[in-house]
Amino acid sequence: MILLSGTAVIAESGVRQPAVAGSFYPAEPAKLEAAVRAYLEEAVPPAAARPLVLVAPHAGYIFSGQIAADAYRQAMGHDYEVVVVLGTNHTVAEFRGVSVHTGPGYRTPLGMVETDQELVERLLAAEEAVTFSPAVHEREHSVEVHLPFIQVAFPKAKIFPAVIGTPDPDLCARFGRTLAEVLKDKKALIVASSDLSHYPAYQDAIASDLTTLGAVTRLDPVALTRVLGRQMRTGTEGLATCACGEGPVRAAMEAAKQLEAITGSIVSYANSGDTAVGDRSRVVGYGALAFYDRAVDVAPGPRWLPHDGDPTTAPLSAAERQALLAFARSSIERYLATSTAPLARGFVPSLWRKQGVFVTLEKEGRLRGCIGHRHADRPLCQIVGGMALQAAFNDSRFPPVTAAEMTELEIEISLLSPLTQVKGARAVRLGRDGVLLRKAGREAVFLPQVATEQGWDRAQMMEALCRKAGLPPGDWRQGAELFTFQTESFSESKLGP
Repeated sequence: MILLSGTAVIAESGVRQPAVAGSFYPAEPAKLEAAVRAYLEEAVPPAAARPLVLVAPHAGYIFSGQIAADAYRQAMGHDYEVVVVLGTNHTVAEFRGVSVHTGPGYRTPLGMVETDQELVERLLAAEEAVTFSPAVHEREHSVEVHLPFIQVAFPKAKIFPAVIGTPDPDLCARFGRTLAEVLKDKKALIVASSDLSHYPAYQDAIASDLTTLGAVTRLDPVALTRVLGRQMRTGTEGLATCACGEGPVRAAMEAAKQLEAITGSIVSYANSGDTAVGDRSRVVGYGALAFYDRAVDVAPGPRWLPHDGDPTTAPLSAAERQALLAFARSSIERYLATSTAPLARGFVPSLWRKQGVFVTLEKEGRLRGCIGHRHADRPLCQIVGGMALQAAFNDSRFPPVTAAEMTELEIEISLLSPLTQVKGARAVRLGRDGVLLRKAGREAVFLPQVATEQGWDRAQMMEALCRKAGLPPGDWRQGAELFTFQTESFSESKLGP
């Protein structure tokens, strides 16, 4: 776990103030509510039954917000008096028990959500390991990030916030049983706040996380111990933990059993490498689960796992091109409105193929941003969303795009063929070939249409590539590596055949 420190955020009134607003989620109320509602609108549809327990992640919304929304969507439409949020201790290394917040509530940018103090008092009286340790709550994000979802999804519910200091199986089992006992006469929803694997590579994370999720759904804490231990002994590079929230998950499993849960369902899964801003070399996993006291249809359908991709290289249809352009635009608009981004899913198989891509923005016929990803190592639909954000907000040649400009922007997407090394500039066909120049650790690239649009001949294009790479004039003539590629390009006004 990462241990954080900071100034106290519990006011004299006892109301716990926001600690991670503006970093884990938007600090502006309108942006925050819009972000939560957008994620809930795109969430996995619920089963018919009323969940007793959810497991949902606690990372920044741009990474895990959609998976958290998938979990909460399963419980929306049902009546809950109180939502128990079981957080995990990231901030006070020496704390080993369970801390419940005794103050009147937690505040978020959406307002204050009231604590069910009667339940807090009953739990304090029933279990000696339960205390109120203010320092444990002051900077802890694993409870806080769930509250805006609760405020939107269950506006009348109170909360019962508890932070579990250690994943000790005996402590978690005892606390889970006591929690179930004090909740037995309440319409309660328990939420275990937990991310999954931390820091393995993308494919290793998927393997680890699906194994962990499968073990949790079986409601067998002993089996979970074996599974987690076995995974940590595999020596998977970068794997620091299989469940950052193991304590909350263990306690929730025990409470679920006591509340007569019989079915566990994996609702959805993704990791940070599936997001528009994620790095696949080092990821964090996120899963949404739900537990029920009756048999339900637990088949999650095709949307809950990342798609394996499609080997086809056929040109895209007009409908497929339109889907990518729409996703590029919605990614920019979502970020402007909510400081978050949509998760790519629901696309047809051909749009999950791995291919390099550039996204270009134009305004009044002039370049407004252009950034690409040359390597065919990520699904097309995912990388289009990421490059749209990069072109809009991180092209150093231009200021970030504003909301007022969106109606004036034209988006173009260029799909890249594999790179082919050529012996010299004479091998480049202007208007057909894109060009990558590489020398002395520097490189620059132009799409095929750039030379034609600028009216350059071959030498002028090569000189412009040198300038772009920060190389001296004429440096392309000796010792430079040159690569060509072709593109399949389409824009909002010109979808093509």
